Amino acid sequence: MSSSNPAVAKSPLKRRFQLWQDELEAAQSWVEHGERTPTKARYASSLVLLRDSSKGPETYLNYRRGNSPLGTVAFPGGSVEVADDVDSGIGWAGPSAAVWAKTLGIEDAALARKHLVAVIRETFEETGILLAGSDASSLIDVVPSPEWMRKREALAAQEFSFQEMLGKRGLVLRTDLLRPVVNWISPDFAHRRFNTRYFAAATPVNQTPTPLESKSPWASWVCPAKLIEERETTNLGDSIGQPNTVGRTLGELVSSGCDLILSKIALSRGCIAYLNHKRSGLAYQPRLVVEDGTFWLEIDVATLPDGVCRER
Repeated sequence: MSSSNPAVAKSPLKRRFQLWQDELEAAQSWVEHGERTPTKARYASSLVLLRDSSKGPETYLNYRRGNSPLGTVAFPGGSVEVADDVDSGIGWAGPSAAVWAKTLGIEDAALARKHLVAVIRETFEETGILLAGSDASSLIDVVPSPEWMRKREALAAQEFSFQEMLGKRGLVLRTDLLRPVVNWISPDFAHRRFNTRYFAAATPVNQTPTPLESKSPWASWVCPAKLIEERETTNLGDSIGQPNTVGRTLGELVSSGCDLILSKIALSRGCIAYLNHKRSGLAYQPRLVVEDGTFWLEIDVATLPDGVCRER
């Protein structure tokens, strides 16, 4: 990014974020050559894992290799895959796909179902947390072990399907444990674009997250209030210790969407309060704003009397 001051509040109803270097190049090309038809956004799902601590709510972030539109540091998640398109043969606990579609503001119930399967699958692959149980009132015990790591690696390598793994163990997806957070769409000028559904869930007491060995050398519980307080420092990037994180501020490591979610968690009174907060199904899509030669991503937000920002 072009500055160590990544987020600027222009008014109580707007937030601005400076662009990463690769975003800046794409934005400059977009402006210089005229607006074109945006690249089709790929569907993705991501999970905000939460737990309470003496310092306030904590969430789980991991390091992502490469230049992901979701950020160098991000919540667990990834693309919706073809194999996530299942309408039978997979156990399901919680609201139906049709009810979820209404909640998420999606007309297609099949697409809503794919987002839910994807977020639970991706979370298991990347963290080992599995929101599934033998019935609608239970959760499987997942203790970090070499055996479970091999299963996660094999699943990530598509050696077998998620449905097959669940079916062999007689497990159903606990979609009732998920809460919708926000629909985040990449700006039009971006070369790689995602249409991401963020969900949130409390971390099961009988499960412990660990990073997938082949994909992430770092993952950790973090306190969003502390991250926001130290946003202009390089503490997070230095602690991760990777070549593309050392010396970088929070805004240079996380996407604007992740930054906004972290800000909201930091303002919440705890995990239950955050999970129970009502949110609309409308989407966020940052707008490109050019002011005095500087490129910004601008987002509309609304601030409630209790100080908690919500989607409009």
